[in-house]
Amino acid sequence: QVQVMESGGGLVQAGGSLKLSCAASGSIFSIATMGWYRQAPGKQREMVATITSGGSTNYVDSVKGRFTISRDNAKNTVYLQMNSLKPEDTAVYYCNCRWGVFGYWGQGTQVTVSS
Repeated sequence: QVQVMESGGGLVQAGGSLKLSCAASGSIFSIATMGWYRQAPGKQREMVATITSGGSTNYVDSVKGRFTISRDNAKNTVYLQMNSLKPEDTAVYYCNCRWGVFGYWGQGTQVTVSS
């Protein structure tokens, strides 16, 4: 069983920065695709950014140029650096660890951007 835990959320003013971290237990981390997703009130969960085991990244258009996903396989941790935050980035951010047909979610961390 893989356990996933996010940290680093909080309240920030528009234009500010936050860095989210996600630690995953288990030996599959280095071969898993890791991703950050978010869900705002009344909206569906959406993919924000993903990073494969080989380091290839993918971003939703709305965060390109502002957010950066990275991973440290030695620490079983994936990061999401969020710069130039906007009020519309306000959401619960979830980390996902995916390997084959298996996917594991964290509990989420709240990010609130005030205008």
